[in-house]
Amino acid sequence: MNRSPSSPSYLQPTRNPRLSHLRCISCSLILPLADHPRGCPACEAAARPSSLEAVYSELPSSIRPSPSGFHWGEWLPYLEGVSLGEGSTPCLELPRLARELGIARLSVKHEGMNPTGSHKDRMSAQAVSRALEAGAETVVLASSGNAAVSAAAYCAAAGLRCEVATYRNMPQAFVTALQRLGAQRIAFDRGAQRWEHVRRRVEDDGAFALTNYCLPPVGSPVFGVEGYRAVALECAAEGCVPDHVLVPTARGDLLWGVYSGFRDLHAAGLIDRMPRLWAVEPFPRLTKVLEGEPAQREFSGETAQFSIAGGTVTLQQVLAVRNSGGGAVVVDDIGAHRGASSLAREGYWVELCAGSGVTATAQLLADHSFAASDHVLLVLTAKGDRDPFDPAAIS
Repeated sequence: MNRSPSSPSYLQPTRNPRLSHLRCISCSLILPLADHPRGCPACEAAARPSSLEAVYSELPSSIRPSPSGFHWGEWLPYLEGVSLGEGSTPCLELPRLARELGIARLSVKHEGMNPTGSHKDRMSAQAVSRALEAGAETVVLASSGNAAVSAAAYCAAAGLRCEVATYRNMPQAFVTALQRLGAQRIAFDRGAQRWEHVRRRVEDDGAFALTNYCLPPVGSPVFGVEGYRAVALECAAEGCVPDHVLVPTARGDLLWGVYSGFRDLHAAGLIDRMPRLWAVEPFPRLTKVLEGEPAQREFSGETAQFSIAGGTVTLQQVLAVRNSGGGAVVVDDIGAHRGASSLAREGYWVELCAGSGVTATAQLLADHSFAASDHVLLVLTAKGDRDPFDPAAIS
């Protein structure tokens, strides 16, 4: 689908000339720069679905942000594109909470300070820029939360239609946001129905996929996931390179982006160590895969941590924690609530799952995965104003 001639020329994205090709994170198959929303075709054919990553011909020699366009364009697919001012969220210190936990240094990366209130804006900026370059008219995704609102906002800025497959019981705050931003909401009862709708719109009608729609799943399309690399770049630029990074995780887009950013910074000699990444999950999924269970299955569990709910695992999760020497840690809703309450006492109002990192830190200290002398960074995924969680439900 091609855009109309009236599309504003200033929104034409500028692709990073260092962007060379795409590569499977599993079998290393090389693919040209194109859209592959189903991930690696060879791995899909072998019934072991795998995501793709972008490969750059040369890594930058510095971590200084660009004064114009996207802050970290040389490290990302697009130098300039659709932006609402995302990124540049600060690394902040929590010395009082660090003392309470018994850790030497505790930092937070507050992604709720992005324009629509979550880390998803980093993915939307790069993915919607790709949609524009690809000549898309309609962007489609499956989400009942932060990704939906973020995509709707960035599509509005780009002049693209946004279609969101949501659950019928989507929290009203998100429904209102989608209405205000002009997105079309299509409601379903089950997750498989949402993904099938996105598949049909992409493969039959030519819409541009912003999120995964395959089952077993892969990560979201590569151009968007690359946007999360900037989290690592900003940390390094501020001198906040921790021993451990804790990331609330569903299917691992954010986790992989943070991993690949730190990995490439280390490969370029711009940081002296690779942090260990830990996926924080509300019930055992990745935990079971790391213990030997197959990833291509549905894991059962209930949670009020709606941003990281769902029962599937992707290879990008597995590789991000294994390659960095980290792992997975389970924090239930009571633990996440306890952590969110601790952050609130420090002045941070975050969604329920963002509090899980505090409790995960205590658990990992208790089992000696962390040392008291370590530096821990918590990624606070979103602010708390839209979270439907009611603390009275577990009090």
